[in-house]
Amino acid sequence: MSPNRLSTGIRGLDQLLNGGLLSGQTYLVRGGPGSGKTTLGFHFLSAGHSNGENTLFITLVETEQKLRRNATAMGFNIEGVPILDLSPTPELFTQIQTYDIFSPAEVERGPITQQIIEQVESIEPQRVFVDSITQFRYLATDSFQFRRQVIAFLEFLIGRNATVLLSSEFGREAPDEDLQFIIDGIINLEFSPEERSLSVSKFRGSEFTKGMHTMRLGARGMEIFPKLIPLTYGEELSMDVISSGIPEIDELLEGGLERATVTLITGPSGVGKTSLGMQFIKEAAGRGERSVAYIFEEAKETLLRRCESINIPVRAMMERGTLSVVKLEPLSIAPDEFANQVRREVEEQGSRIIMIDSIAGYQLSFQKQELTRNLHSLCKYLQSQGVTVILINEVEAITGDFRATELGISYIADNIVFLRYLEFQGGIRKAIGVLKKRLSNFEKTMREIEITRYGIKVGNPLTQLRGILTGTPELIDKSFNDH
Repeated sequence: MSPNRLSTGIRGLDQLLNGGLLSGQTYLVRGGPGSGKTTLGFHFLSAGHSNGENTLFITLVETEQKLRRNATAMGFNIEGVPILDLSPTPELFTQIQTYDIFSPAEVERGPITQQIIEQVESIEPQRVFVDSITQFRYLATDSFQFRRQVIAFLEFLIGRNATVLLSSEFGREAPDEDLQFIIDGIINLEFSPEERSLSVSKFRGSEFTKGMHTMRLGARGMEIFPKLIPLTYGEELSMDVISSGIPEIDELLEGGLERATVTLITGPSGVGKTSLGMQFIKEAAGRGERSVAYIFEEAKETLLRRCESINIPVRAMMERGTLSVVKLEPLSIAPDEFANQVRREVEEQGSRIIMIDSIAGYQLSFQKQELTRNLHSLCKYLQSQGVTVILINEVEAITGDFRATELGISYIADNIVFLRYLEFQGGIRKAIGVLKKRLSNFEKTMREIEITRYGIKVGNPLTQLRGILTGTPELIDKSFNDH
């Protein structure tokens, strides 16, 4: 953290702000009820307290007792954070107060201002959170007076070297456009039945990451998952070839898959797509490289048993740390959350192969966001980090007209490997072929493939058949019948 930067206490938000808040400035966090404004304030003050800074929480809505109870429930340590409680007391309801000469705002503003001055001069806080500045509006006789009072209040705090975070309950009856002009930074929180999100619309003195970013509120407080922007990362690295460990497949690919490329393995259900992807991961483990398989559909234990039944020792690979199998529920994870999980795996664990199984399951995590756009960003980011990507794609048609993908994502792939069922003389066989390879040539014929208990077996080119892509090939050479 730079000396003039203060952590918000939220890792993802610090990333959006290029390292954190600039010290000695004022910030506004805007949002409706339940959007997470107070939670963000807890993070801000807790991070400061943990760093040995003096902090102050000024509340005009909730009582100190309720705030401390809520903070403890979310795991925040704010025992050492002073709270100036200016919220209405029960006595306000039971006592009848009348103001014959002065307005209520003029009468109540004085004592509140004096309490704030005394606390600030006593504590000398380096971080101040005010929840919420909207309540100050009701202590002013008009909007002009409110603006003058807020400017004076902020100058008072900044003059004492404080960094200030204000929450705003903006709405039709309490617009905050006037505040947005005098504040140095603005953080917007949005909450809908479909998703929570955060955006930064203003940040004086620094660059920041624009756009809407997924937010989650849970037992650990607030988490932010920044969108991946590939252009902010490094250039593509030099690429070597990754072998499958099966000579016939390597012949189809003229050596294997180039590193830092995206490979789409496509085909109908049960044809062997995942097994082929895990075969490349098995060979990478033999070289000591770490891989991660994200599975969105089948159970983790089912995948492990299936791989071991075809001679892929996944449990041993997991014990050595060369493989991680992560089961994800697509309806409970947002695309940005998943992308940041992948990013941590690459940047912190050094994973070199990422497999997503499958695109159809991954697509279920999208609501308003677009699959192609997000998948494009994720793959380009991984390529920029020298990571090889394997995407498993399922097509609905068992036989009939050939389609590489039904989702319009084939342009993302550098390589397309397809698996196909063949109906031949009353039996079902499988074939493998390569449809696309950007960085090198490839074998234009197809080969028969079998998934056996000894592993994946691939035969010679199927030059004896024609019409293979239709799923109902015709025999040219009768010797294939004895194969």
